[in-house]
Amino acid sequence: MVPGKRLGERLGRLAYGAAVWGGFGFLIVPILLVLWLSFFSNEILTLPPDGYSLRWYTGLLGKQDFVDGFLLSLEVALLATAAGLAVSLPASLVLVRARFAGREVLLNFLMAPLIVPAIVIGAALYIFFIQIEIVTDIPLAGSLPGLVGAHVLLTIPWCIRLLTANLVGLDPAIEEAAASLGAHGWTVIRKVTLPLVWPGLVAAALFAFVVSFGNLEISLFLVAPGETTLPIAILQYLEWKLDPTIAAVSTLQVLLIGAGLVATDRMVGLARVV
Repeated sequence: MVPGKRLGERLGRLAYGAAVWGGFGFLIVPILLVLWLSFFSNEILTLPPDGYSLRWYTGLLGKQDFVDGFLLSLEVALLATAAGLAVSLPASLVLVRARFAGREVLLNFLMAPLIVPAIVIGAALYIFFIQIEIVTDIPLAGSLPGLVGAHVLLTIPWCIRLLTANLVGLDPAIEEAAASLGAHGWTVIRKVTLPLVWPGLVAAALFAFVVSFGNLEISLFLVAPGETTLPIAILQYLEWKLDPTIAAVSTLQVLLIGAGLVATDRMVGLARVV
């Protein structure tokens, strides 16, 4: 190999490594900065800090807005994740296994919430819920079912994307073999298909939960009066104060989601399905 070509390959590898580490640093440095700020002892953020303290973490339990917001966000995210999987699993099976006119249209329709801005979805749903209430007297706007239903729209695209990717990689001959041995359709799905796509189900549930738990735009339009989700509680707190409390809350959120990612990776191996 000529020296010039070797030099070019080395420079290419160095450039690639620099780009990878640069991108990694771009993602991780803000998280480390927030973690650092959460331990500042002074209320007004200054550099260098006067000292370090854990009081922002210990004081969170006394802030009822954050506690209530966390519990509501957790409830909504769990319900939306379960409902999103219940809708996405049969839809993914139909999209992957069936061949029918309008299949691409249906897929694009289910993936549309990834394209439309969340604030537009929130405003549209609010107007839609108000119109339903006018016609039927069913108060969906400002209710838990309405909020959960709106979050389900956010979870469906992520579930569809991960589940269809897993189903495409599943050999249909395995399901056909089970059917040829006398297993009915539901038995094939329950005992063959679901165990084989279990990693995709777990990954879809994790991503759906994260998307719902951290949503702000839709929740702003549809949350009930006097109630807040955790992202809304953070936004409202920032309107009046700018101290390390928000950094502490954000750090706990990152740790919660990170723990979920690590646990999921240990169970199913995210690299296989994402």
